[in-house]
Amino acid sequence: MTDFTELVDLASERLGGAVIAANDEFFAPKEAMLKPTEPEWREDAYTERGKWMDGWETRRRREPGHDWAVVRLGVPGIIHGLVVDTRWFRGNYPEQCSVEACEVRGNPTPEELDAAGWTEILPRSRLHGNAPNRFHVDTGGRWTHLRLHIYPDGGVARLRVHGEAHPDFSSFVLDRGGEIDLAAMENGGWVMVCSDMFFGHRQNLILPGRSLFMGDGWETQRRRGPGHDWSIVRLAAPGVIHRVEVDTDHYKGNAPDRCTLEGIHAPDATADELVASAGWRPLLAETGLQPHTRFRWEDEVADAGVVTHVRLGIYPDGGIARMRLFGTLANTER
Repeated sequence: MTDFTELVDLASERLGGAVIAANDEFFAPKEAMLKPTEPEWREDAYTERGKWMDGWETRRRREPGHDWAVVRLGVPGIIHGLVVDTRWFRGNYPEQCSVEACEVRGNPTPEELDAAGWTEILPRSRLHGNAPNRFHVDTGGRWTHLRLHIYPDGGVARLRVHGEAHPDFSSFVLDRGGEIDLAAMENGGWVMVCSDMFFGHRQNLILPGRSLFMGDGWETQRRRGPGHDWSIVRLAAPGVIHRVEVDTDHYKGNAPDRCTLEGIHAPDATADELVASAGWRPLLAETGLQPHTRFRWEDEVADAGVVTHVRLGIYPDGGIARMRLFGTLANTER
Protein backbone atom coordinates (compact mmCIF):
# COMPACT_ATOMS: atom_id res chain seq x y z
CA MET A 1 0.00 0.00 0.00
CA THR A 2 1.72 3.17 -1.23
CA ASP A 3 -1.28 5.54 -1.07
CA PHE A 4 -2.57 5.70 2.49
CA THR A 5 -5.80 7.33 1.30
CA GLU A 6 -6.85 3.88 0.03
CA LEU A 7 -7.15 2.80 3.67
CA VAL A 8 -10.27 3.21 5.79
CA ASP A 9 -11.12 6.70 7.05
CA LEU A 10 -11.30 5.89 10.75
CA ALA A 11 -12.98 9.23 11.51
CA SER A 12 -15.77 8.77 8.96
CA GLU A 13 -19.26 9.80 10.00
CA ARG A 14 -20.51 6.59 8.37
CA LEU A 15 -18.51 4.62 10.95
CA GLY A 16 -19.65 6.79 13.85
CA GLY A 17 -16.88 9.40 13.90
CA ALA A 18 -17.70 12.79 15.42
CA VAL A 19 -16.10 16.09 16.35
CA ILE A 20 -17.04 16.23 20.01
CA ALA A 21 -15.41 19.49 21.15
CA ALA A 22 -13.74 22.64 19.86
CA ASN A 23 -12.61 25.83 21.56
CA ASP A 24 -14.21 28.02 18.86
CA GLU A 25 -16.46 27.61 15.81
CA PHE A 26 -17.63 31.17 15.23
CA PHE A 27 -17.78 31.13 11.41
CA ALA A 28 -18.41 27.46 10.58
CA PRO A 29 -19.30 24.39 12.68
CA LYS A 30 -16.76 21.80 13.78
CA GLU A 31 -18.99 18.91 12.63
CA ALA A 32 -18.52 19.88 8.97
CA MET A 33 -14.92 18.63 9.02
CA LEU A 34 -16.13 15.02 8.85
CA LYS A 35 -18.73 15.39 6.10
CA PRO A 36 -18.36 12.52 3.58
CA THR A 37 -18.75 14.88 0.63
CA GLU A 38 -16.07 16.96 -1.05
CA PRO A 39 -15.76 20.57 0.19
CA GLU A 40 -18.19 22.93 -1.54
CA TRP A 41 -17.94 26.59 -2.55
CA ARG A 42 -21.02 28.84 -2.66
CA GLU A 43 -20.11 32.16 -4.20
CA ASP A 44 -22.91 34.32 -2.82
CA ALA A 45 -23.74 32.44 0.40
CA TYR A 46 -23.43 34.40 3.65
CA THR A 47 -24.70 33.87 7.19
CA GLU A 48 -25.34 36.46 9.88
CA ARG A 49 -21.75 35.85 11.04
CA GLY A 50 -20.04 36.16 7.68
CA LYS A 51 -19.16 34.14 4.59
CA TRP A 52 -20.63 30.63 4.51
CA MET A 53 -17.80 28.12 4.46
CA ASP A 54 -17.99 24.36 4.13
CA GLY A 55 -15.82 23.28 7.03
CA TRP A 56 -14.75 24.32 10.53
CA GLU A 57 -13.67 27.95 10.88
CA THR A 58 -12.73 29.91 13.98
CA ARG A 59 -12.74 33.67 14.48
CA ARG A 60 -9.64 35.82 14.00
CA ARG A 61 -7.51 35.40 17.11
CA ARG A 62 -6.48 38.67 18.84
CA GLU A 63 -4.69 37.13 21.81
CA PRO A 64 -1.93 34.52 22.28
CA GLY A 65 -2.72 30.85 21.82
CA HIS A 66 -4.23 28.68 19.12
CA ASP A 67 -7.44 26.79 18.28
CA TRP A 68 -8.22 23.09 18.55
CA ALA A 69 -10.88 20.41 18.03
CA VAL A 70 -11.29 16.89 19.46
CA VAL A 71 -12.41 14.01 17.23
CA ARG A 72 -13.80 10.66 18.37
CA LEU A 73 -12.85 8.06 15.78
CA GLY A 74 -15.70 5.98 14.39
CA VAL A 75 -13.61 2.88 14.98
CA PRO A 76 -10.32 2.62 16.91
CA GLY A 77 -7.31 1.85 14.81
CA ILE A 78 -3.72 2.33 13.73
CA ILE A 79 -3.27 5.58 11.80
CA HIS A 80 -1.08 5.67 8.69
CA GLY A 81 -1.96 9.05 7.23
CA LEU A 82 -3.89 12.29 7.73
CA VAL A 83 -5.45 14.70 5.26
CA VAL A 84 -5.99 18.22 6.61
CA ASP A 85 -7.96 19.68 3.73
CA THR A 86 -8.12 23.48 3.44
CA ARG A 87 -9.93 23.66 0.10
CA TRP A 88 -11.73 26.97 -0.45
CA PHE A 89 -9.93 28.46 2.55
CA ARG A 90 -7.57 30.79 0.72
CA GLY A 91 -7.07 33.89 2.86
CA ASN A 92 -8.34 32.31 6.05
CA TYR A 93 -6.54 28.98 6.44
CA PRO A 94 -4.30 28.13 9.43
CA GLU A 95 -0.59 28.58 8.96
CA GLN A 96 0.26 25.29 10.69
CA CYS A 97 -1.29 22.28 12.39
CA SER A 98 -0.36 19.46 14.74
CA VAL A 99 -2.23 16.34 15.87
CA GLU A 100 -2.29 14.37 19.11
CA ALA A 101 -3.93 11.00 19.77
CA CYS A 102 -5.02 8.98 22.77
CA GLU A 103 -6.69 5.66 23.57
CA VAL A 104 -9.58 5.82 26.04
CA ARG A 105 -12.11 3.02 26.37
CA GLY A 106 -15.86 3.58 26.49
CA ASN A 107 -17.42 7.02 26.14
CA PRO A 108 -15.21 9.41 28.08
CA THR A 109 -16.41 12.82 29.23
CA PRO A 110 -14.55 15.96 28.11
CA GLU A 111 -12.91 16.07 31.55
CA GLU A 112 -11.70 12.48 31.21
CA LEU A 113 -10.29 13.25 27.79
CA ASP A 114 -8.48 16.32 29.11
CA ALA A 115 -6.76 14.07 31.64
CA ALA A 116 -5.90 11.35 29.11
CA GLY A 117 -2.35 10.64 28.06
CA TRP A 118 -2.09 12.38 24.69
CA THR A 119 0.70 11.45 22.25
CA GLU A 120 1.82 13.72 19.41
CA ILE A 121 1.47 11.82 16.14
CA LEU A 122 2.00 14.81 13.82
CA PRO A 123 4.41 17.54 14.91
CA ARG A 124 3.66 21.14 14.08
CA SER A 125 3.59 21.21 10.28
CA ARG A 126 3.02 23.80 7.59
CA LEU A 127 -0.34 23.97 5.84
CA HIS A 128 -1.09 25.26 2.35
CA GLY A 129 -4.31 27.08 1.60
CA ASN A 130 -6.99 25.67 -0.71
CA ALA A 131 -5.27 22.28 -0.75
CA PRO A 132 -5.65 18.73 0.62
CA ASN A 133 -2.55 18.65 2.86
CA ARG A 134 -1.39 15.03 3.24
CA PHE A 135 0.79 13.77 6.08
CA HIS A 136 2.16 10.25 6.53
CA VAL A 137 1.92 9.01 10.13
CA ASP A 138 3.84 6.06 11.56
CA THR A 139 3.20 5.65 15.29
CA GLY A 140 2.17 2.00 15.55
CA GLY A 141 -0.28 2.79 18.37
CA ARG A 142 -3.99 2.07 18.55
CA TRP A 143 -6.03 5.25 19.03
CA THR A 144 -9.63 6.18 19.81
CA HIS A 145 -9.51 10.02 19.81
CA LEU A 146 -7.57 12.79 18.06
CA ARG A 147 -6.94 16.40 18.94
CA LEU A 148 -6.30 18.67 15.96
CA HIS A 149 -4.44 21.92 16.75
CA ILE A 150 -4.43 24.79 14.25
CA TYR A 151 -2.03 27.74 14.54
CA PRO A 152 -3.14 30.33 15.24
CA ASP A 153 -6.71 30.18 13.85
CA GLY A 154 -8.64 29.78 10.60
CA GLY A 155 -10.54 27.15 8.65
CA VAL A 156 -10.24 23.44 7.84
CA ALA A 157 -12.67 22.05 5.29
CA ARG A 158 -12.21 18.32 5.93
CA LEU A 159 -10.20 16.00 8.15
CA ARG A 160 -9.52 12.44 7.00
CA VAL A 161 -7.83 9.87 9.24
CA HIS A 162 -6.69 6.88 7.19
CA GLY A 163 -5.56 3.64 8.76
CA GLU A 164 -6.38 0.09 9.81
CA ALA A 165 -9.44 -0.53 11.98
CA HIS A 166 -8.72 -2.40 15.22
CA PRO A 167 -11.97 -2.52 17.20
CA ASP A 168 -12.32 -4.32 20.50
CA PHE A 169 -14.98 -6.87 19.60
CA SER A 170 -14.78 -8.92 22.79
CA SER A 171 -17.92 -7.49 24.41
CA PHE A 172 -20.33 -7.60 21.48
CA VAL A 173 -19.04 -10.95 20.21
CA LEU A 174 -20.01 -12.43 23.57
CA ASP A 175 -23.30 -10.53 23.66
CA ARG A 176 -24.36 -11.93 20.27
CA GLY A 177 -23.41 -15.52 20.86
CA GLY A 178 -20.05 -15.15 19.18
CA GLU A 179 -21.37 -14.08 15.76
CA ILE A 180 -19.91 -11.08 13.97
CA ASP A 181 -19.99 -9.57 10.47
CA LEU A 182 -16.46 -10.57 9.52
CA ALA A 183 -16.47 -8.35 6.42
CA ALA A 184 -17.77 -5.12 7.99
CA MET A 185 -15.53 -2.08 7.72
CA GLU A 186 -16.32 -1.02 11.28
CA ASN A 187 -15.06 -4.42 12.48
CA GLY A 188 -11.81 -4.18 10.55
CA GLY A 189 -12.73 -5.62 7.15
CA TRP A 190 -11.13 -4.14 4.04
CA VAL A 191 -11.65 -4.70 0.32
CA MET A 192 -8.10 -5.30 -0.88
CA VAL A 193 -8.57 -5.38 -4.63
CA CYS A 194 -11.21 -5.75 -7.34
CA SER A 195 -11.37 -6.30 -11.07
CA ASP A 196 -13.03 -2.94 -11.77
CA MET A 197 -14.78 -0.09 -9.92
CA PHE A 198 -15.59 2.34 -12.70
CA PHE A 199 -18.89 3.58 -11.23
CA GLY A 200 -18.65 2.76 -7.50
CA HIS A 201 -15.72 2.27 -5.12
CA ARG A 202 -15.01 -1.25 -3.87
CA GLN A 203 -14.97 -0.17 -0.19
CA ASN A 204 -18.67 0.73 -0.43
CA LEU A 205 -19.41 -3.02 -0.33
CA ILE A 206 -18.71 -3.19 3.41
CA LEU A 207 -19.94 0.19 4.66
CA PRO A 208 -22.46 0.20 7.54
CA GLY A 209 -26.20 0.27 6.88
CA ARG A 210 -28.17 0.03 3.65
CA SER A 211 -26.87 1.93 0.64
CA LEU A 212 -28.16 5.50 0.27
CA PHE A 213 -28.33 5.66 -3.55
CA MET A 214 -26.99 3.82 -6.58
CA GLY A 215 -23.55 5.44 -6.31
CA ASP A 216 -23.18 4.21 -2.73
CA GLY A 217 -22.26 0.65 -3.74
CA TRP A 218 -19.61 -1.16 -5.78
CA GLU A 219 -20.34 -1.01 -9.51
CA THR A 220 -18.27 -2.05 -12.50
CA GLN A 221 -18.45 -0.85 -16.09
CA ARG A 222 -20.28 -2.85 -18.74
CA ARG A 223 -18.22 -5.89 -19.68
CA ARG A 224 -17.85 -6.34 -23.45
CA GLY A 225 -15.50 -9.33 -23.44
CA PRO A 226 -15.29 -12.72 -21.73
CA GLY A 227 -14.91 -13.20 -18.00
CA HIS A 228 -16.58 -11.67 -14.95
CA ASP A 229 -15.93 -9.13 -12.21
CA TRP A 230 -14.84 -9.79 -8.63
CA SER A 231 -13.75 -8.24 -5.32
CA ILE A 232 -11.49 -9.71 -2.63
CA VAL A 233 -12.24 -8.80 0.99
CA ARG A 234 -9.75 -9.23 3.83
CA LEU A 235 -11.83 -10.24 6.84
CA ALA A 236 -11.63 -8.43 10.16
CA ALA A 237 -10.11 -11.60 11.63
CA PRO A 238 -9.85 -15.27 10.66
CA GLY A 239 -13.22 -16.93 11.10
CA VAL A 240 -15.83 -19.43 9.96
CA ILE A 241 -18.68 -17.98 7.87
CA HIS A 242 -22.22 -19.27 8.53
CA ARG A 243 -24.55 -16.70 6.92
CA VAL A 244 -24.25 -14.41 3.90
CA GLU A 245 -26.13 -11.34 2.68
CA VAL A 246 -25.71 -9.79 -0.76
CA ASP A 247 -27.76 -6.68 -1.47
CA THR A 248 -28.45 -5.21 -4.93
CA ASP A 249 -30.36 -2.26 -3.43
CA HIS A 250 -30.81 0.60 -5.98
CA TYR A 251 -29.36 -1.48 -8.83
CA LYS A 252 -32.44 -1.91 -11.00
CA GLY A 253 -31.17 -2.03 -14.58
CA ASN A 254 -27.58 -2.87 -13.71
CA ALA A 255 -27.62 -5.67 -11.12
CA PRO A 256 -25.43 -8.74 -11.84
CA ASP A 257 -27.21 -11.80 -13.17
CA ARG A 258 -25.63 -14.10 -10.55
CA CYS A 259 -22.83 -14.34 -8.01
CA THR A 260 -20.43 -16.74 -6.28
CA LEU A 261 -18.46 -16.63 -3.01
CA GLU A 262 -15.16 -18.33 -2.24
CA GLY A 263 -12.92 -18.31 0.83
CA ILE A 264 -9.25 -18.88 1.52
CA HIS A 265 -6.98 -19.08 4.55
CA ALA A 266 -3.93 -17.03 3.60
CA PRO A 267 -3.10 -14.66 6.47
CA ASP A 268 0.00 -13.09 4.94
CA ALA A 269 -0.90 -13.14 1.25
CA THR A 270 -0.55 -10.03 -0.87
CA ALA A 271 -3.26 -8.89 -3.24
CA ASP A 272 -1.34 -10.25 -6.25
CA GLU A 273 -0.87 -13.62 -4.54
CA LEU A 274 -4.57 -13.84 -3.72
CA VAL A 275 -5.59 -13.00 -7.28
CA ALA A 276 -3.32 -15.75 -8.65
CA SER A 277 -4.04 -18.37 -5.96
CA ALA A 278 -5.67 -21.70 -6.79
CA GLY A 279 -6.50 -22.32 -3.13
CA TRP A 280 -9.94 -20.73 -3.04
CA ARG A 281 -12.70 -22.92 -1.53
CA PRO A 282 -16.41 -22.55 -2.39
CA LEU A 283 -18.70 -20.79 0.10
CA LEU A 284 -21.68 -20.13 -2.18
CA ALA A 285 -22.23 -21.86 -5.51
CA GLU A 286 -23.20 -19.78 -8.53
CA THR A 287 -26.57 -18.32 -7.53
CA GLY A 288 -29.04 -16.10 -9.38
CA LEU A 289 -29.57 -12.47 -8.35
CA GLN A 290 -32.40 -10.00 -8.94
CA PRO A 291 -32.40 -6.22 -9.15
CA HIS A 292 -32.97 -4.05 -6.07
CA THR A 293 -33.17 -7.01 -3.67
CA ARG A 294 -31.50 -8.14 -0.44
CA PHE A 295 -30.55 -11.84 -0.51
CA ARG A 296 -29.86 -13.94 2.59
CA TRP A 297 -28.37 -17.42 2.56
CA GLU A 298 -27.58 -19.79 5.42
CA ASP A 299 -28.33 -23.38 4.45
CA GLU A 300 -26.74 -22.73 1.06
CA VAL A 301 -23.42 -21.61 2.60
CA ALA A 302 -20.78 -24.35 2.37
CA ASP A 303 -18.36 -25.12 5.20
CA ALA A 304 -15.04 -23.74 3.97
CA GLY A 305 -13.41 -23.91 7.40
CA VAL A 306 -11.44 -20.98 8.79
CA VAL A 307 -10.88 -18.28 6.16
CA THR A 308 -9.06 -14.97 6.15
CA HIS A 309 -10.29 -13.62 2.79
CA VAL A 310 -13.42 -13.94 0.67
CA ARG A 311 -13.77 -13.44 -3.07
CA LEU A 312 -17.13 -12.24 -4.38
CA GLY A 313 -17.67 -12.99 -8.06
CA ILE A 314 -20.40 -11.27 -10.06
CA TYR A 315 -21.52 -12.44 -13.51
CA PRO A 316 -20.87 -10.84 -15.82
CA ASP A 317 -20.72 -7.32 -14.31
CA GLY A 318 -22.90 -4.75 -12.52
CA GLY A 319 -23.45 -3.35 -9.06
CA ILE A 320 -23.63 -4.73 -5.51
CA ALA A 321 -24.70 -2.34 -2.76
CA ARG A 322 -23.58 -4.29 0.32
CA MET A 323 -22.20 -7.67 1.36
CA ARG A 324 -22.39 -9.14 4.89
CA LEU A 325 -20.47 -12.23 5.98
CA PHE A 326 -21.69 -13.41 9.38
CA GLY A 327 -19.62 -15.93 11.30
CA THR A 328 -17.53 -16.65 14.36
CA LEU A 329 -13.93 -15.79 15.09
CA ALA A 330 -11.58 -18.72 14.66
CA ASN A 331 -10.55 -18.72 18.31
CA THR A 332 -14.21 -18.85 19.45
CA GLU A 333 -15.15 -21.91 17.39
CA ARG A 334 -16.28 -24.90 19.46
